[in-house]
Amino acid sequence: MVQPILLLGDPRLYENSSPVSQEDLPNLRRTVEDLHDTLMAFREKYHAGRAIAAPQIGVPKRLIYMYIDRPVVFLNPTLEFPDPERMELLDDCMSFPGLLVKVERYRRCTVRCRDLDWRECRFTFEDDLSELIQHEYDHLDGILATMRAVDKRSLFFKPASR
Repeated sequence: MVQPILLLGDPRLYENSSPVSQEDLPNLRRTVEDLHDTLMAFREKYHAGRAIAAPQIGVPKRLIYMYIDRPVVFLNPTLEFPDPERMELLDDCMSFPGLLVKVERYRRCTVRCRDLDWRECRFTFEDDLSELIQHEYDHLDGILATMRAVDKRSLFFKPASR
């Protein structure tokens, strides 16, 4: 079911999420369905959106849902950065549609996590997918892209589409 996305300023977006336990798995399947439905509805409305973190729909668990060419669920992800190379880019967020934030992120990252079958997983991402997973991971720690702005002049409105 499509859930409301918490918007910039909602105090729940700034909270740390709790780890997922194996006992949580039966209840999380519904959350994953809600994340999928919410992401697809956002895509239909805004023509954007590749991933969403559970805290964005008010579920304070360490869960990220990504859908690029297939669904991927990250439970209790941890990030590692294999090298110091960084990139600067304009970041957007479902919690503040229409706003872009200039941030700096690592160009490459490795994610270690569990899946919905509680198997350990490892993924390596570069460039835009590395930025994406870092952005969603920040949501799990109550950090928004606005808090990572490179300076005080790093907020921009997206031009309205006609």
